[in-house]
Amino acid sequence: MKPVAIPVIGKYGSALTLMRIPFSVYLMPVYWFALSVTDGYAWWRAAAVFLILHVLVYPASNGYNSYHDRDEGSIGGLRQPPKVTQELFHLVLLFDVLALLLSFLLSPLFALMVALYLLVSKAYSNRDIRLKKYPVISTLVVTIFQGAFTFLMVQVGSDLEFRQVLQAPNIWFALVSTSFLCGSYPLTQIYQHQEDSARGDKTLSLLLGIRGTFVFAGIALSLGAALLIGLYLALGQLLNILVFLLFTAPITYFFLSWVRRSWQNPEEVNFENTMRMNKISSLCISLAFFLILLLRAVYTS
Repeated sequence: MKPVAIPVIGKYGSALTLMRIPFSVYLMPVYWFALSVTDGYAWWRAAAVFLILHVLVYPASNGYNSYHDRDEGSIGGLRQPPKVTQELFHLVLLFDVLALLLSFLLSPLFALMVALYLLVSKAYSNRDIRLKKYPVISTLVVTIFQGAFTFLMVQVGSDLEFRQVLQAPNIWFALVSTSFLCGSYPLTQIYQHQEDSARGDKTLSLLLGIRGTFVFAGIALSLGAALLIGLYLALGQLLNILVFLLFTAPITYFFLSWVRRSWQNPEEVNFENTMRMNKISSLCISLAFFLILLLRAVYTS
């Protein structure tokens, strides 16, 4: 039995690598942002939502994307991805089922939102539907579902009433998350132009070109930041503005320096710098919103 079992276990290990669970850290900012702007949720439910999204839902989407893309070059979080096998599809199904079952235990509405997210993420990657090959549609799908939709999904799963999450200014905060995703999403594609083109996927970054991608990202991120600061000002939350500007300063510095270096040398547009941008932006924004969340908890206790 051992000669058979060991290779099978090894295949599932390689498949699990393609689920890219650690890569889910780059999607944490939306979670912390959603909790930082509201009160009345249950902490234990919020923790359960975190685990469902970051350990099951996002990895399932990553795995399904890898199953259909079958990348040979670097992908987000993996410099040298292992070969795709059927075991990857098995893990995707397992993660999908676990995510839906656990979500239903929290709330039927939350489970419905998780199911919709999973279906849309599969339509994005599936070879027959392949929303990914349409630059505008794919951008709208990703920025809405990973941004505003996930923002609201976190709050619903954490036991906030659906009517409450759709009220202003909460819905405007949700729009901020979509604006941030709109800026960061094409940056994740900027080093993959050759592979995406060979596969027939006309991504937004490929459509815009390298310089156009940087300009588009800068505008979208700036608009998101401006809207967020405007909302904080309207609510009299000046300390939140200070925290946000302080923690996002490293992002601005790296982004502008990367743009300058890429203008001079196109080879700067590579996997390493893209991952650095992802790490710096996700960690800095997550820390900013986590601190704002703590400050809100202190002031409302």
